[in-house]
Amino acid sequence: MSRGKTEKIAEELALPVAEQLNYEIVDIEYKREGPNWILRYFIDKEGGIGLDDCQKFSTEISTILDREDPIANHYYLEVSSPGLDRPLKRQRDFEKYTGSDVELRLYRAIDNRKKYIGELLGLEDDEICLKVDGEEKRFKRDDVSIVKLVIDI
Repeated sequence: MSRGKTEKIAEELALPVAEQLNYEIVDIEYKREGPNWILRYFIDKEGGIGLDDCQKFSTEISTILDREDPIANHYYLEVSSPGLDRPLKRQRDFEKYTGSDVELRLYRAIDNRKKYIGELLGLEDDEICLKVDGEEKRFKRDDVSIVKLVIDI
């Protein structure tokens, strides 16, 4: 759940663009996929993100990235919606979605389980709090591989 130097620089450059367009930067990934490096922005806004929004943000941030040139190697730029089952990563995500049903996955089993589904109670003292089967459970953030929203269909 930690962020690297490239993601931090990419976020600093993108925040004014997101603010101007009334978007939220949900996450940024910079990683190798096969032989290629990908810089991926996940953006959102009230009412959801569409293809036109992704294109608009991509055009604006691409101009800034070309001008500032903060990444030494060749990479592909992608802009995407976080999706309905978006992962929760930042403090504000945990605050916004408190009371929602989430799926939490662990790197290693606790009580013989690596997956928990329950109501998000919040993030306190670097522990993710869930209500699972009527019981409050706390998980150290470093033990958690992913927390994402559960989609009710």
